[in-house]
Amino acid sequence: MALQLTDEWDKVFPRSDKVNHRKVTFKNHFGIELAADLYEPKDVSGKLPAIAVSGPYGAVKEQSSGLYAQEMAERGFLTIAFDPSYTGESGGEPRYVTSWDLNVEDFQSAVDYLSNLDNVDPEKISIIGVCGWGGVALQTACLDTRIKATVCMTMYDMPRVARNGYFDSEDSAESRQKAKEAINAQRTEDYKNGELKRAGGVIDPLPEDAPQFLKDYHAYYKTDRGYHKRSLNSNDGWAMTGNISLANTTAFTNSNEIKNAVLIIHGEKAHSRYMGEDSFIGMTGHEFETNNAPAPYTGNAPVGETRDSNKELLIVEGASHCDLYDQKDIIPFDKIESFIRENIED
Repeated sequence: MALQLTDEWDKVFPRSDKVNHRKVTFKNHFGIELAADLYEPKDVSGKLPAIAVSGPYGAVKEQSSGLYAQEMAERGFLTIAFDPSYTGESGGEPRYVTSWDLNVEDFQSAVDYLSNLDNVDPEKISIIGVCGWGGVALQTACLDTRIKATVCMTMYDMPRVARNGYFDSEDSAESRQKAKEAINAQRTEDYKNGELKRAGGVIDPLPEDAPQFLKDYHAYYKTDRGYHKRSLNSNDGWAMTGNISLANTTAFTNSNEIKNAVLIIHGEKAHSRYMGEDSFIGMTGHEFETNNAPAPYTGNAPVGETRDSNKELLIVEGASHCDLYDQKDIIPFDKIESFIRENIED
């Protein structure tokens, strides 16, 4: 079935007059057709460095990933922001399900596509993942040697959260058993009903005692700042049973063997910060005091840059998790650009 692509500019950010924009599609190795927005700087010639962008987890390309792609195109890169399989304008049935290996394939197929464009230098391709897709980006970097630089923004280790809960607060056999029983009971109901029940997106209205990170999500996904009609997080969320495999998935296997460059960026006040710190430790062996502190987590990596060879962790002073979705005065785009340019030239 042909994809239904929107012709209108329906992003949550203003359109730039410095870049050209068009819709494109490409297929992954599972045969699923993915929809993407392609951005390229105006009045350029020759082969350009390229970047594929996706995320956050449960968002669409008209939200944060599109903003990143457009900004990096203004800085001289050819970029695409794409919807993952089963979401947004991309193909795949049933809708609103996810799988870690499939998401990695989505990123790799984006690299396939970029590598074959006439105006792209295939030796200068990078990826940027935001939130849960920051984790997918790192997982992809573990496998795809064509990617010269990987930037993981305000990243989530989704398998860890699915397995252990936030801040590892449900890291027990008993908690996991209860979660599995509930999901599998729902599978039975879904089969009987002939449809997948949705888990619900960001809670709305917010309860008075909501933790700060839920307030931050609400302020992005449920307001004019970031709401989009195709976004799972803005609306009815993922299928309840759609990501059960994440709880039994190991992320970032052999990340210490990644030869190409990786930059992990978190806000100082991000609730997800511990995941980025631990991922950096896994890549480099660098040690911080402790990495499993319960909420409210204050972090152990120093504000600023921690570097180990071509791997970097940057903690942005004062920033929250969602600040790095769209706050252009806070997102360190200069650092992202310089990191990518430095490492695609190696």
